[in-house]
Amino acid sequence: MARELAWDDIADRRESWPVTRHEVLARGNVSSFVVDTVQTPDGGSMTRQYLLHPGAVGVIAWDDADRIAVVLQYRHPVAHTLMEPPAGLLDQDGEDPLLAVQRELAEEAGLAATDWRVLVDLFTTPGGNQESVRVYLARQLSEAPAPEGFVADSEEAHMEIAWAPRAQVVSAVLAGRVQNPVLVAGVMALETARLGGRLPELRPADAPWPARDAWAAQNRELNDVGNPG
Repeated sequence: MARELAWDDIADRRESWPVTRHEVLARGNVSSFVVDTVQTPDGGSMTRQYLLHPGAVGVIAWDDADRIAVVLQYRHPVAHTLMEPPAGLLDQDGEDPLLAVQRELAEEAGLAATDWRVLVDLFTTPGGNQESVRVYLARQLSEAPAPEGFVADSEEAHMEIAWAPRAQVVSAVLAGRVQNPVLVAGVMALETARLGGRLPELRPADAPWPARDAWAAQNRELNDVGNPG
């Protein structure tokens, strides 16, 4: 019979099964495709193929008119133009996630904010992708110039910046009209906090992010396995 979890048990648990073999099958500009042989707790082994990923940050920018800043961006792998929040990769070594998301908000939406909180953390595809994402809430918005040296290219050069009423975005999520995971998770976390009167309880912008620590430790371990001696 399944047990009922207590509060202390309702949490992801950091755990790393030993990797006995790690091989990079292909390297890309952002992700690498790898295969690991993993020792299971019963002494057996399993093989898993997945993508290494630097991680990312996104932001639900919510203004005083009850609107959310979004971008409409073409995503080739899914053959859709998606409605998304401003977001970007954590691909600069050692960059603070908050500074990264503030940069992305300026680059993609031309906005700055003075009130920052953490809305939600998530693994986007934990069965096949290493990516973790932190989604922030930004309020008290103002216009801001793009960071010096920023030039949009590829899909970003064709993005449309727009405002969407918050209530309509929530309805669009529930109707299956929008599917970007950062938008869905962020907007629904905002709605839950808003309706529950829990906005003041949201984590501060510099709250610990254990998944990033685990990501760094895992990559060090994989590097040791893949490069013995």
